[in-house]
Amino acid sequence: MSERILQLLPKKIDAYYEPFFGGGAIFFALAREGRLRRAVLSDTNEELINLYRALKNDVEAVVSELRKMTMSEQEYYRIRELRPRSDAKRAARTIYLNKTGFNGLYRVNRSGLFNVPYGRHVNPTICDEPNLRAVADVLTNLNVELLEQDFEQTCRLARPKDAVYLDPPYLPLSPTASFTSYDRHPFGLTEHERLARVFDELTTRNVPAVLSNSCIPESERLYQAHAIEHPLVARNINRDAKKRGKIKEILVSNQPARRSQRR
Repeated sequence: MSERILQLLPKKIDAYYEPFFGGGAIFFALAREGRLRRAVLSDTNEELINLYRALKNDVEAVVSELRKMTMSEQEYYRIRELRPRSDAKRAARTIYLNKTGFNGLYRVNRSGLFNVPYGRHVNPTICDEPNLRAVADVLTNLNVELLEQDFEQTCRLARPKDAVYLDPPYLPLSPTASFTSYDRHPFGLTEHERLARVFDELTTRNVPAVLSNSCIPESERLYQAHAIEHPLVARNINRDAKKRGKIKEILVSNQPARRSQRR
């Protein structure tokens, strides 16, 4: 999937915009390939944006905090209840909860409180120092802007020589499979409809854009005016291990020149 997304994006990008910035696989791949001049990475999740800002500004402080943390169920719930003030401590807490929580989920309630249970992992790497420093190097050596804001605000900044990748909280495959509580603002059908309008606006402004989402009739309807591909993607977030495996998703592109490379 990541490889195909990279193929659909322009070979040379003036400014790269990613308004739902999570793990950053696409951004870091583009950076490694030298395909962008600068990047604007944004999200409404303040803890996530703080994490990348902390790594950019002082990765060693984040590493130092992570080294102090140990894994146990008791320690997990103690750290989950903490409300640290320093950027480095907040970033370390976010990384720790991601590494040791159930299935690596990030989920909060309507009060903005992280509520994922303990994951019972076997010997996870809580402090991956080489990776953290590599991330910090990219963020400091490139012209990268990290913003805490809504996707529509970010997309307004894009111009024809830029590119946008949109990876929103997916439309649920079923009423019981929704993971829209990524932050305190639920991302439901109304938001997906607004996102589809923003995608149309990017197309009208001739801004190259690619979007991924779950493959259900609603998402097909929202993007029927654009080129849609249906890649099979491995997904491991399921309580029942027998139900984990490859599922069909949609990949939407608004660039006609790349529509012939269908899969």
